[in-house]
Amino acid sequence: MNSQSLSRGKARIGILVPFTNVNLEPDMALLRPPGVSFHFQRLGGYDRDAVPDSSQMAGLGAAPIDEDLRLLEGVKPDAILYGCTSATLSHGVQFDQELAAKIKTSSGAVSVTAAGALVHALKTLDAKKIAFTSPYVESLNDDAIAFLAGAGFETVSRADYPRDLGNYGQGELSPDQVIEHALGADSSNAEALVLSCTDMRSVECISRLEDKVGKPVVCSNQAMLFQTMQALDLHLSAVDCGQLFRQ
Repeated sequence: MNSQSLSRGKARIGILVPFTNVNLEPDMALLRPPGVSFHFQRLGGYDRDAVPDSSQMAGLGAAPIDEDLRLLEGVKPDAILYGCTSATLSHGVQFDQELAAKIKTSSGAVSVTAAGALVHALKTLDAKKIAFTSPYVESLNDDAIAFLAGAGFETVSRADYPRDLGNYGQGELSPDQVIEHALGADSSNAEALVLSCTDMRSVECISRLEDKVGKPVVCSNQAMLFQTMQALDLHLSAVDCGQLFRQ
């Protein structure tokens, strides 16, 4: 099979991504199913030098995306992903669902949000009690846990990062740092371990974490791709993406 058929032919997936995010694109390149191409449109609407707290992320979620969608629709995508978890979870479940519906209506494509994908993944795993962590500030973690509670999940343990990370600091955490932080969130009562943030290098940690905690690990980028592939009837290649993909 030539390189063209490996990267084209089955589906085009458009992804809206915050403009300071440096890890969503590499994660999708790592996980890309054969025959699928990814097309990215970067989102502004926030101060890159400010610490991303509840206010900043709520502002991003509420920022207009009509022009961003128009440009992304130029490639006639089969699916469009909203690639920022905290921008919608800071507003709640209804806002997240309404944004997904707006994107679908505008584009005619399958629509998946990062926050909604976490919910979909946990429902697929039938995990009601979760351990939660992220690189967010404490108040934004509170929003995330409230969002997940609104979707029917109980957070039985959590870990807040020990210092406030800026927009670039979140993406600069190494996989070893992500693993260390995630292990601090886990507890025996949790049925799944959730790592929220499309800019945290969680995808590279899934298998190692699952070996250590003995339960499914769900992260934003993995969950987005899982829901999208289900909707488009696609299959992952040889990359191990955890228990979620073995359901």
